[in-house]
Amino acid sequence: MAWAFYLLLALAGVLWVGSREGAISVSLFVSRTTWARDLGLGVGAAGVLLVVWQVADRYLPLARVLEDRLRDVIGPLSASEAIGIAVLSGFAEEFFFRGAVQGSWGWLLASVLFAALHSGRERSFYLWTIFAGLAGLLFAGLTILTGNLLAPILAHVLFNSTNLYKMAVARDPTVSVSPGLGGEEEQDGDG
Repeated sequence: MAWAFYLLLALAGVLWVGSREGAISVSLFVSRTTWARDLGLGVGAAGVLLVVWQVADRYLPLARVLEDRLRDVIGPLSASEAIGIAVLSGFAEEFFFRGAVQGSWGWLLASVLFAALHSGRERSFYLWTIFAGLAGLLFAGLTILTGNLLAPILAHVLFNSTNLYKMAVARDPTVSVSPGLGGEEEQDGDG
């Protein structure tokens, strides 16, 4: 279901940006002259978000409850599934929220809507909404600073990859990632 949602979100972004701009330029995604700097900013932003989340996870019991709830919702994933969902969600959300919404209505509304997407009824999900709002502001700032989506997409994908792996792969006792050349997953037990 996540795959379908993110594909629809990306399609909505394509239609929105396409109707506004006509053709969607490669320059929306990457700059020929500043791509290396933008890569570095994306990696750095992901690192900042991961450190902030690690501190929250260590000192806020609500963060651990949130991870447990998200793990229940997500269920077990293979490493390749976790990375695939992270890439698709990071791209689709940044294309839609920064490329389409921010490009039309501004950074504040894009960040608020991004935070609202990351919500739930349980108390622990309020922390997710707050964190997503802060991350959305960071992604909006990266988009303004760079003039393209490379840094926010990379930061989002790296953050999601790390956390999805941590929540859905590394903590699942039935899945182990073999150190072999292909890095294939092995199922413990009868499989």
